[in-house]
Amino acid sequence: MFTPPGVGYDRAVALFSPDGRLFQVEYAHEAVRKGSTTLGIKVAEGVVLAAEKRQPTRLAESAEKIKRIDEHIGLAFSGLFGDARVLIDDARVYAQIYRLTYGERIPVELLAKRICDIKQVYTQHGGVRPFGVSFLIAGVDRHGPHLIMTDPGGSYMSYKAEAVGAGAQAVREFLEETHNDNVSLEEAILLALRALDKAVEGGIAPHRVEIAIVAVKDQTFRMLAQNEINEYFNKMHRK
Repeated sequence: MFTPPGVGYDRAVALFSPDGRLFQVEYAHEAVRKGSTTLGIKVAEGVVLAAEKRQPTRLAESAEKIKRIDEHIGLAFSGLFGDARVLIDDARVYAQIYRLTYGERIPVELLAKRICDIKQVYTQHGGVRPFGVSFLIAGVDRHGPHLIMTDPGGSYMSYKAEAVGAGAQAVREFLEETHNDNVSLEEAILLALRALDKAVEGGIAPHRVEIAIVAVKDQTFRMLAQNEINEYFNKMHRK
């Protein structure tokens, strides 16, 4: 392949290296790996999302890492906050368009596919860069509970449990040993807290964690209040 003088393979998003790599996409993955640790766990009763809250300075309030998309779907993310914000707005609009068009809630996988369609377009045009963010999408539809991870390159995959961000590898290793499809949603929340505690340097505290759930029973995505998180921390330390 001919490369114009002065242009490296890592300077153009649409230029493949000789071994078939897109370096700009790999840089976007690196932005995700440096983000805060975020995880999701799917069980028969629903899905749990948990995220580490980082506080850059003592005076700053940490930004939310878990967002609601529709009444039955939410997501957690790791990576560049600005990139996540734009895609989250698009996801919310698409979910409402689907509801108005078809008179029903959007299927979880279809929403994930829509987000990945947008991400993939930004890997094949000059003058743009890939989105440096990965999502863990949690939701319940007529097919049951779903946990879907989307990556910066525009691909997605369903998981029983998955993690993204700085502590992702430690979380995956922990969950591979401890995950069980048959545990309750409450037990999955405690498992998520223990996984975060293993992955985050120095451990976690109640004010440094966000948790959200979507249960099969009511099919409603909701954030846990701080007093609920405190109670789960107490239960975790009693076990």
